[in-house]
Amino acid sequence: MASNAPGVRRCAACRAHAPKTEMIRICKSSDGEIFVDETGKADGRGAWVHRSEACVALAEKKRALNAAFRCAVPESVIKELYERV
Repeated sequence: MASNAPGVRRCAACRAHAPKTEMIRICKSSDGEIFVDETGKADGRGAWVHRSEACVALAEKKRALNAAFRCAVPESVIKELYERV
């Protein structure tokens, strides 16, 4: 899938491209709060992960979200991702 196609994002864990509908967005707001963005449209820096337990586990193992946001992601966010897959 072309990386410049509209509605396509790259998974922070496996680095593969996929439509936004197949992924979960994690957002870091301007005040530094990190949360799972249910709408996919919240203001702030976003990172995307496939809706699969394998990608969530890989993101946790590689600390991919810590790298994407340049800070430690709370364990509660990782737990919420597991609950959503």
